[in-house]
Amino acid sequence: MKFHLHGDGVTRCAWCGTDPLYVAYHDEEWGVPEYDDRALFEKLILDGFQAGLAWITILRKRDNFRRAFDGFEPEVIARYGPDKVEALMQDPGIVRNRSKVVSTIRSAQAFLDIMEKGPGFSKLLWEINGGAPVDNRLSEADAPPVTSPSAVAMSKELKRRGFNFVGPTIVYAFMQAVGMVDDHVVDCHRHGKYAGAGK
Repeated sequence: MKFHLHGDGVTRCAWCGTDPLYVAYHDEEWGVPEYDDRALFEKLILDGFQAGLAWITILRKRDNFRRAFDGFEPEVIARYGPDKVEALMQDPGIVRNRSKVVSTIRSAQAFLDIMEKGPGFSKLLWEINGGAPVDNRLSEADAPPVTSPSAVAMSKELKRRGFNFVGPTIVYAFMQAVGMVDDHVVDCHRHGKYAGAGK
C-alpha cells in the first residue's frame, strides 16, 4: 500500500488512483467514522456485493443499488418477496447475484431483530471494535491488512445473528470504510483525522 502524490499536490493512499469518483470516495468517505445504523447496514451489504469484484465496480453502481433496494431501508427490504427478488435479478444497474440478493433480505431481518431486541446495530459493531477507531499507522512499505481479531469476532457475531457474506475479509474492508480502523497510510492527507473519535 503506497501513497500517491496527485496532480493537485495532495498525498493520498495509492489504491484510489486518479479516477475522480475513487479519489472523492477516498477523500470524503473512506475511513470516516460512521455511527448511523442504516448507513452501516448499507455499507455492509454493499461490501458483501463487492465479494469477488473491485470496489470501484460497486461504487459506480451505488446509486443504482440505492434505488433498487429502496434506499437500503431495512424495514422495507425485510418484507421483499419472490416478485421483488425476480425484479432485482432483471435490474442491469446492480450486481445480479441471487444469493446476495436473498442474503440482503435475511440480513435486513437480522438487522431489525438487533434493533428491536438490542443493543442496536451501530452499538453492537462499535463495541466489538472497542468503541473507537483503531489507528494502524501504516507506512507505504506495509502490506495492507486484510483482517484482524476484531474483524473475525464481528464476522462470527454477524453470522450468528443471521447475516451472510460477512466473512472476516469482507468485514475488515467494511471496518476500514466506516472508520473503525484508520488504514490511511501515515503520509496520506487523510490519516489521523479522527484520532480519539468515539461516540
